Amino acid sequence: MKIFEPLYDRVMGWSRHRHATRYLAALSFAESSFFPVPPDVMLAPMAAARPREGMRLAALTTVFSVLGGLLGYLLGVLAYELVAPWIVRAGYGDSLELAKEWFAVWGVWVVLIAGFSPIPYKLFTLTAGALAMPLLPFVLASVVGRGSRFFAVGLLMAWLGPQADRHLRPYMERLGWLTVAILVLAILIFAWLD
Repeated sequence: MKIFEPLYDRVMGWSRHRHATRYLAALSFAESSFFPVPPDVMLAPMAAARPREGMRLAALTTVFSVLGGLLGYLLGVLAYELVAPWIVRAGYGDSLELAKEWFAVWGVWVVLIAGFSPIPYKLFTLTAGALAMPLLPFVLASVVGRGSRFFAVGLLMAWLGPQADRHLRPYMERLGWLTVAILVLAILIFAWLD
């Protein structure tokens, strides 16, 4: 059963739509606070298709991701008790507890690392708010972490250009499952280290 190739094809279609930048902004915002699909899946093909706009697209993704992170932070401050059971039911309960533990050990550095890594960033935005992390360090760490990630994707894909699709498409299913495996492995390693 193929999951990632059809998803990739759909995202490639969205990335060519005349409102693609709006979709990218909305996806970036939603992913940082509640939606499970990372904006990289849309940023990458858009930057490859429009190499001259790669940096602008990365900046747009960063800004809306940080704004979405602020919504996640606000949810953590105002409604953590209401949102946490939903997160647990969605299967992220262990990850949420792990996020709390990491905050206790590493503080603001966790936001920066989570912003760059494939770890679900929304768990850290919510936890930062719930634990009343100071807002300015949260925003700065989010800008650096998310910006580093999205500018790396934007630069790489703009450099590869339109031919990137031809090289990526045949491996999309394997790359998708590899990403899932790396995420699961990272969670298991961090849980074991605890």
